[in-house]
Amino acid sequence: EQESEDDIHSSRSSLDRQSHHRANTTVHVCWYRNTSISMTDHSVAVENQLSGYLLRKFKNSNGWQKLWVVFTNFCLFFYKTHQDDYPLASLPLLGYTISSPVEADGIHKDYVFKLQFKSHVYFFRAESKYTFER
Repeated sequence: EQESEDDIHSSRSSLDRQSHHRANTTVHVCWYRNTSISMTDHSVAVENQLSGYLLRKFKNSNGWQKLWVVFTNFCLFFYKTHQDDYPLASLPLLGYTISSPVEADGIHKDYVFKLQFKSHVYFFRAESKYTFER
């Protein structure tokens, strides 16, 4: 079938709109962060997903925000509750390192882990040892 000029124009503008939308796809993040993943890692990631509540530390404050977090395809998706249809935010984890907080971080809570990529640092706290180990 032949496409009319209107159909082509409509398709182009829809593609143009999509190209301005920030993508969190694995390919996009790999390119942007100049990294790669193995086929084995990709296969394992597709088969595994975790979800549950985590507490996220607010920058420059002692407060913690409780969020429902889904970990899938190398990315954390944050929701206010497990019933939300759309995430509040997402954090692609390719290139991030995970560690325990150090004394200089000034965090004196149990079950806390630190995610860091260059100057981007996030602290998360689990509510139990079981959740922390997952």
